Amino acid sequence: MGNKGVSNFFFIIIALIIGKALYNQFDYQNLKFEKPALSILYIIVFVVSIYFIIRNFTNRPTNQ
Repeated sequence: MGNKGVSNFFFIIIALIIGKALYNQFDYQNLKFEKPALSILYIIVFVVSIYFIIRNFTNRPTNQ
């Protein structure tokens, strides 16, 4: 039970770091990424980390 909070924190940190990297790599004047291959990898990792955050949040046991 205690490990869910640790794994959720881990995925939140990953999502923040990858999200910031994606934001910095995007060129708003040309509407393109500076390094498209690396950006695709960042997007995949970002989406997977958000998926795990949501999955851990929705599968919490209720205390009765």
